[in-house]
Amino acid sequence: MKTVFRNIGAGGVFLAGICIAASQPALARDLTVVSWGGNYQDAQREIYFKPFAAKTGKPLLDESWDGGYGVLQAKVKAGAPNWDVVQVEAEELALGCADGLYETIDWAKLGGKDKFLAQSGSDCGVGAIVWTTAIAYDGAKLADGPKSWADFWNVEKFPGKRGLRKGAKYTLEFALLADGVSKDEVYDVLGTPEGVDRAFKKLDELSPNLIWWEAGAQPLQLLASGEVAMTTAYNGRITAINKAEGKQFKVVWPGSIYAIDSWVVLKGAENAAAGQEFIAFASAPENMIKLPATIAYGLPNKEAAGMVDPKYAADLPTAPANITDAIPLDVDFWIDNSEELTRRFNAWLAR
Repeated sequence: MKTVFRNIGAGGVFLAGICIAASQPALARDLTVVSWGGNYQDAQREIYFKPFAAKTGKPLLDESWDGGYGVLQAKVKAGAPNWDVVQVEAEELALGCADGLYETIDWAKLGGKDKFLAQSGSDCGVGAIVWTTAIAYDGAKLADGPKSWADFWNVEKFPGKRGLRKGAKYTLEFALLADGVSKDEVYDVLGTPEGVDRAFKKLDELSPNLIWWEAGAQPLQLLASGEVAMTTAYNGRITAINKAEGKQFKVVWPGSIYAIDSWVVLKGAENAAAGQEFIAFASAPENMIKLPATIAYGLPNKEAAGMVDPKYAADLPTAPANITDAIPLDVDFWIDNSEELTRRFNAWLAR
């Protein structure tokens, strides 16, 4: 027998495992772990996927997705989902827990919920990263770059296209911040019909200069190519591309929105038990601590967070200087309002 590692295609799908003679019975479907692609998933592959496959001596296939609760609903409702472990955003976690889409987490394998940040431990999900959506710009092209969402909207002072993630969530908050709403009042304002109208009116101003992105790797590609002068992006990817490609991309922390992504195991997944083992492996301090050296996301495991090298800690969204003027994503607001605001956003987009 021979251990095999290989990458398949541009999506970076990785397979590690044991080649079995063709005469033996066919193996069950491989453990499949789904994350967010790009340089983040490249880091996960080296830190979690390959080592876990080597430790267990069993195959691990990783795939990427762009999010969307409906995708998870469809897979689980169809029965025998072809994904086992998925990294989900906070809203997808809360909705899926309530709807029974995920297996119950065996917290005994992880040392108990008290080992993690309070917001990152639920009955059906385990915190994977603390991350921020923020403004990114190229410091090599803009010596004195934007410092606020008002600057992001100011195409006279900073000419060029802007990149935003295609969706109501984050976009509407940023529009209100650009219109002068304080970070502490943004969800109160967005929770009123007048506030929603105000956000869309502000979006109207920027509409001719917008380029929409969906996958996490896209905004930095747009920035690198010069298609946009600035864009929203995930903070960890910004520092990662700086390290990997020598870029001078900058993060604007004030007004950024931070959230926690979690690992879940889909209900009825064939490899649910192996999925629980993988989550425990990826959540162990000695493994999680390796992430900030490659990509600057905060660590939900409190022991791991306390072990981060100071030279990496300053780039994390959880650093005091970075989180002070940032905003926590209001998950409950989006659970209550996502359907209505997404419908209006899509209608606005289709005008």
